[in-house]
Amino acid sequence: MAFQPFKALRGKRAPIDVGGTLVTDTEAKKKIAVEREALEEERVYRRGTVSIKDLIAPAAMKVEPSHVLLGDMYVRTIFVVTYPRYVSVGWFTPILNLNLMLDVGMFFYPVKAHIILKQLKNKVGTIEAQILSDAEKGAPRDPLRETALRDIEKLRDDLTQGIEHFFQYALYVTMYAKSKEELDRYTQDVENIFGGKLIYSKKVFYQAEQGFNSTLPLGNDELQITFNMNSSPIASSFPFTSADLTSDNGILYGINRHNNSLILFDRFSLQNANAVVFATSGAGKSYAVKLEVLRSLMLGTDVLIIDPEMEYKHLSDAVGGAYINISLASDSKINPFELPRPVGEQVSVEDIIRSAVITLKGLIRLMLGGKITTAEDSIIDRALLETYAKKDIVPGADLSRVEPPIFQDFQEVLQGMEGAGDLVERLKKYTEGTFAGLINSPTTVDIRNSLVIFSVRDLEDELRPMAIYTIVNFIWNVVRSERKRRILVIDEAWWLMQHEDSAKFIFALVKRCRKYYLGVTTITQDVNDFLTSPYGQAIVTNSSLQMLLKQSPASIELIAKTFLLTQGEKYLLLESGVGEGIFFAGQKHAAIKIVASYAEDQVITSDPRQLLEIEQAKKEFQQQSAAAEGAPAV
Repeated sequence: MAFQPFKALRGKRAPIDVGGTLVTDTEAKKKIAVEREALEEERVYRRGTVSIKDLIAPAAMKVEPSHVLLGDMYVRTIFVVTYPRYVSVGWFTPILNLNLMLDVGMFFYPVKAHIILKQLKNKVGTIEAQILSDAEKGAPRDPLRETALRDIEKLRDDLTQGIEHFFQYALYVTMYAKSKEELDRYTQDVENIFGGKLIYSKKVFYQAEQGFNSTLPLGNDELQITFNMNSSPIASSFPFTSADLTSDNGILYGINRHNNSLILFDRFSLQNANAVVFATSGAGKSYAVKLEVLRSLMLGTDVLIIDPEMEYKHLSDAVGGAYINISLASDSKINPFELPRPVGEQVSVEDIIRSAVITLKGLIRLMLGGKITTAEDSIIDRALLETYAKKDIVPGADLSRVEPPIFQDFQEVLQGMEGAGDLVERLKKYTEGTFAGLINSPTTVDIRNSLVIFSVRDLEDELRPMAIYTIVNFIWNVVRSERKRRILVIDEAWWLMQHEDSAKFIFALVKRCRKYYLGVTTITQDVNDFLTSPYGQAIVTNSSLQMLLKQSPASIELIAKTFLLTQGEKYLLLESGVGEGIFFAGQKHAAIKIVASYAEDQVITSDPRQLLEIEQAKKEFQQQSAAAEGAPAV
């Protein structure tokens, strides 16, 4: 084949491959020009659009030597330099539980085992040589060197067997604050926690931007400050820890959603046995409480319940409890003038009478709508003392042999007092009028049962606070008369938070019930009304057990502020399903899922459809039994 001379090829160009197509030089230039024009048009268009980066980027960023000013937020990063010989599991949890805005960056750089084994071998030789040298010189042994030698030999064995792996580990914590002073205070708090665990940390200096970038969710380690560490202590640094609420005694509350362990707890083992349950309607709060009641009964705990919506009737029928319906036409009556009969303690009769008078004055304020003048308050006080005196209930009397007065007796005493005419007229509807059937008769209620439920469903809304107040006072008298392990459940407790006197009474009960072996459970779905009351806040503070189920967006901020929830916990409560939430027991808390067996579910369910199916099955069974009894024998 003949080759053309070089000159013959001059001026000729081979075809160019553009996008898989062979084109000439001129065509290629035209095509490239068109593509450049299209890219320029795209760039101009994109410059005028809003992207995600534009939405999340701060207005400005100023880099200072020790911090970054990000918009109006002050940002500083702390990095860990050295660790002690031992770190405990979950040592990093106190940092994460601080009520601060934090970003945490962890970087792990694997190191090949043969490199570390070679270095450790050299280190072992050096330490052994130093120990032998000291022994030859007659110097006393050095415990530090001997400890280091044992640690290195152990690590060599674990690395060789594959039990441990080796890493270079970097840990950075970035804090956010609204002022420089606040940032300095946060920094000191975090450094003090690190220092308390013998972990040495430093603030960034002339690396503030690099520190901030290192804790962004980009995976870029711009500080590169690492520490040699094997896998066991690194694992203990992980922030994904959950509280273990499993104990040897108590009842099963549910499943820990973090690690699937059992939340088994005895509420009476805490500082107090009080509990609060907050949830929206239909989130499963009554289901959770009924499950606790059912399991507590099996352990010999007496339970008393105030039921505003007749939700506990099915449970009472299933376990043979006493279901007491309090209404105007009911035969079950409670006399608010009843007195406790303390057993096993030295309490003067005078103190009991004074306490009863104070409680009754709170009830009368509820009955009169809280509109009582100072003069009327004084008249009521004297009239109550005289009402008890008419029944020979005076200091020094034997309370086991006296009969307490009723409201009619109190009205008669008021009628004989000067300046009490208006009070008598306002109270007549409770003694002679429409509401006379509620509190104007001796007590006819028998609560000698392990489960006693008071239903107030059939009462008017106007009478419910008074009825619940009277019931709680009656239960409190029974509790003080005989010390037993008991739980009192107050459902829809926001009814009592609407009035200062009833809220104050419940708060006093929650504070004092511990020494009488009583635990009070308050349940509410109206979180805002409950927590905005000063007494509601105090009840939460005096309750060691707290259960938060699904919350509404309207109340989540108040819940988060009251219980110091993190952002993750807030979202968990907003997105929880039925029977899911957060369980607090003292200083520990965990995500919980309420779980019941099939038999328990049939007893405690509040689902109307499921209850209807149970009723229909019961009727069919009764009909079949009746038919079988009437059929001729075969």
